[in-house]
Amino acid sequence: MVLWAWERTEDLRFLKPGEAGVAFLARTIEVDRKALKVRSRRNPLHVPPGTPLVAVVRVESRRLGPLVRQSEAMVGAMRDLWHLPGVVGLQIDFDATRSQRSFYRDLLHRLQQTKPPGMTLTITALGSWCLGDPWIRDLPVDEAIPMLFQMGPDSLAVKDALARGGDFTVKLARSSVGYSVDEPFVPIPSGRRVYAFNPRAWTEGDFHALKARLGR
Repeated sequence: MVLWAWERTEDLRFLKPGEAGVAFLARTIEVDRKALKVRSRRNPLHVPPGTPLVAVVRVESRRLGPLVRQSEAMVGAMRDLWHLPGVVGLQIDFDATRSQRSFYRDLLHRLQQTKPPGMTLTITALGSWCLGDPWIRDLPVDEAIPMLFQMGPDSLAVKDALARGGDFTVKLARSSVGYSVDEPFVPIPSGRRVYAFNPRAWTEGDFHALKARLGR
């Protein structure tokens, strides 16, 4: 399991060795066609020594349309995250619109070129991207995590496809899944890494409740 730790104070020192990794919001980048604004994490994150960490970058676009000229600047704003203590990978969280997909692909190619040996590059993915709109199938990433919560208008279609025993059509999306502890878990084939989001600060009780729901 991997716990998402978002922009708030998180104390996860209750985790035992090997129980879970932590994907923490390290940076938020607001970008448009002319400029970008970078905000680093402002709140403390406490984890046990040796916990595998994934640095998450949330990308927010205030203007629709192509962002091609900004990819190089964005890579520069992320490159140092590979070298934070305990970090084993970088994860990008970006709900790219159709007009931004070529920009996103270029950004990921550039990030791959900066990736140190042994690190991973992953992305979060809308459920629809992993099923009927599989434009992510050949992105240069190690893993795409289907976000099966807060799915909006695609919710029924995604849930129906999976409830019938189906699976994601994108191979990159078949090794993990993203859930939120405050929503029902959509059934998926077993044996996958679970990323878990909590709308409030994690507690030891929340973590054990999550393990019980997952049968782990």
